[in-house]
Amino acid sequence: MAKTLSMPVPLQRYIQDLSNHVWTLQDQTLIAVPRKEHTVPVIVTLLPCKYPDTLKRDRGNPVYLGLKEPNYCLFCTKVGEQPVLQLKEGTIMELYNQTEPVKPFLFYHSVSARTSAFESVAFPGWFIGICSKGGCPLFMTQELGQTYITDFELTAVH
Repeated sequence: MAKTLSMPVPLQRYIQDLSNHVWTLQDQTLIAVPRKEHTVPVIVTLLPCKYPDTLKRDRGNPVYLGLKEPNYCLFCTKVGEQPVLQLKEGTIMELYNQTEPVKPFLFYHSVSARTSAFESVAFPGWFIGICSKGGCPLFMTQELGQTYITDFELTAVH
């Protein structure tokens, strides 16, 4: 039987890249835009998987990612030959309380110095990324830190 963790309260964070592009929600799409005075970044909720021993721990801590308002969960699915990042209505607590890990909704959260990366559990080698100029939707990429940005800062919500 897999060991379970008990952590019922999700962490709440703002996520941005090192160039201050923050994650925002526009028409049910997550977009990274330059932080400005009137920019409203989304509050991202992170919750560790209840069954980490059933997943590869050497890639990072498996976490569910969601949005606080409105309640959406991030997940990966395949469209054609490529994994895509999508939002589904619901809360990460619903995923957390399942009887086994819900892999399309899980991401390996790896931390390096002050940045974090999020790799899909369902599609290993694919990471959440943004274009370097900002203003584009978040997507999945295999190009780590090359053409696209895959390293993000997480800051506490005050």
